Amino acid sequence: MNKTLIASFCAALLLSACGDAGHPHAKDGSHPAAAEAGHGHAHGAGGEKITHFTDKTELFVEFPRLVAGEKSAFAAHLTRLADFQALAVGKVSVILSGGGLPDETFSTDTPTQPGIFRPEALPKQAGQREMTIEVATPEYTVRHALGPVTVYPDRKSADAVAGEHEEDGIGFTKEQQWKVDFATAEITKRPLRAAIIATGVLRGRPDGEALLTAPAPGQVQSAGKFPVLGQSVKKGDILAYLTPRLGGDTDMASLQADARKAKVELDLAAREHARMDSLYKDEAVPEKRLLAARAADASARAGFDAAQGRLGQYGGGAGGIPLRATVSGTIADVRVSPGAFAQEGALLFHIADRRVLWLELRVPESEAARLTAPSGATFHVDGVEQGFEIIPGKNGRLIATGGAVDATTRTVPVLFEFTQPDERLRIGMAAKAQVFAGAAHEVVAVPASAVIDENGMSTVFVMINGESFERRQVRIGARDGDWVEVVDGLEAGQRVVSRGAWLVKLAATKTGEIGHGHAH
Repeated sequence: MNKTLIASFCAALLLSACGDAGHPHAKDGSHPAAAEAGHGHAHGAGGEKITHFTDKTELFVEFPRLVAGEKSAFAAHLTRLADFQALAVGKVSVILSGGGLPDETFSTDTPTQPGIFRPEALPKQAGQREMTIEVATPEYTVRHALGPVTVYPDRKSADAVAGEHEEDGIGFTKEQQWKVDFATAEITKRPLRAAIIATGVLRGRPDGEALLTAPAPGQVQSAGKFPVLGQSVKKGDILAYLTPRLGGDTDMASLQADARKAKVELDLAAREHARMDSLYKDEAVPEKRLLAARAADASARAGFDAAQGRLGQYGGGAGGIPLRATVSGTIADVRVSPGAFAQEGALLFHIADRRVLWLELRVPESEAARLTAPSGATFHVDGVEQGFEIIPGKNGRLIATGGAVDATTRTVPVLFEFTQPDERLRIGMAAKAQVFAGAAHEVVAVPASAVIDENGMSTVFVMINGESFERRQVRIGARDGDWVEVVDGLEAGQRVVSRGAWLVKLAATKTGEIGHGHAH
């Protein structure tokens, strides 16, 4: 992330720290209506905070203890889980049910600001109720079942109940989360394979790649349309002609004269052969005269073919030496232009069949002992955000695992073949990869992006509630693509910051007030 964005985020932290400082407060410590127009959090004595998830939305709701006959303002923060942005449109309803009492519903049709809805509840009777917050949008309707809640008969009774101690944590408000690239993920158990970090390069298959070089020094001539990058060719196609350089006293005129002379000699020899054949049939000449004519005809034809061949080689016949594609594929490189002179052995065209590629990897010597049965690999290349996976038996196969350590690089080669998944992949690209060393095992795992390094310790930020997070040091194990095993420090079902963890870390370097952004 660039310095401008970092500076903007820091400014936002500071503003959120002091934004409420001048706001008036009610006697119970909550914000009056005017102050609530900004953030709207009412954190008076006995306030409740609940965080709840459905498959589409995250709800972080704050409200005071409910009292019969008394209005209670809710601050419901709603986040779309598809992109972790504020829900800007919808109807939010607080529903009280059960307890032998009629259902009561309190709704608001619009947010006071994107993501924050403020329904007001006015329960009629005291009792034990079940609370549900329903979110209705044009696309879907979801219900957040929040469980039991007490409606007290009066404020004195509500205030007399000892409140739970609010957990300390790193504050990072919903308003801050919605402004940056931020997301959370549930910690789950999932099958992971132990992986080995490796580097490598993309190659073409040996039988799917060809380098066409000049067979002799000469001038390259077009064979119609000159080959261009990306052009598809078939094996045997003539890409161009090479007119070799004339040497010594040889010139084109003499070659043409030799060819004409050879043609005349051939015609004479052929006629004489025909005449001797006729005379022999009439027994007018001996057989040796026929044999001599026949030999002269053959010799003249050989001389004519040689003269024509020399003339064609130097551009006087079919255009020169044909340069043919030796494999089917696409033109990956063109090193010459029409009319240019090429030295013998110079690279002219690179043809590659990119439908199937090889990934040639180098595994460090220290990890070589784990390469008993590589079960696949994932890799990334520069310039392409997404990663790619090679699954033997599905989209690729293991070609070979080296049996010796390279004396220079101290690495062991591993070679995979795979079907081209993306036209952006090019032969010769460098790759960063993970080689899977065996079968998958079910483990506690988090997205790799959730783990950051703090002074050599692996750290994640665990969600306490929608706006509060706890720094947690963890011990990591196997890596599998974009997921990493957590050996110790987390439990399945918790949530961690999966995008924006460094921003939470930045908030943690500030005071608690700056991190949270509320003054209560």
